[in-house]
Amino acid sequence: MVLGYNHNLMYKGEVFHVQTEDSGVDNPHIITLLYRGGIIISSKKTSYSDILKIENLEIVVEELMKEQHKEMMRRLKAGEFDEKAFSIKAQLIENYKIPTLEPEADKIADIFAPSTPSHSAVKGDVSLLFELTPPSEIVELPLKDEKNKASDAKGPVVNLDEAILSFFGSREK
Repeated sequence: MVLGYNHNLMYKGEVFHVQTEDSGVDNPHIITLLYRGGIIISSKKTSYSDILKIENLEIVVEELMKEQHKEMMRRLKAGEFDEKAFSIKAQLIENYKIPTLEPEADKIADIFAPSTPSHSAVKGDVSLLFELTPPSEIVELPLKDEKNKASDAKGPVVNLDEAILSFFGSREK
């Protein structure tokens, strides 16, 4: 099975590209496109659904592709597409300049930015995770001795789960 044909042709000082491809027996079409600077100047689509059951289908389709491809090149050289091809201000991809856009606000940075007085602190605000806890609210977790007994600790004994739940708020309603 032939996948397709591609040729670049120099015509009147410009490069044209001819591409022909077979869509396969599930979609039996031969498509030929003529490009100048990335813009399609002409196309031709031929169905071969009426000959799907013939012997040597691959060879026949390959010959149809070659003929359609050569026909597009002959039509180009005969000047058939001159008016359309040269009236378009086709810009070659190599010369294409990508426009520069103004940067948008960084939405991710806004999410992680610390809360400000004008910004109401709502439960679930990600910035709350990054705020420093005042020393008076820090809970010291007890140290474990070798026998897994709590050693002398200052302040109330709080496990990690309780500390997390108190930070995020209780699930109880």
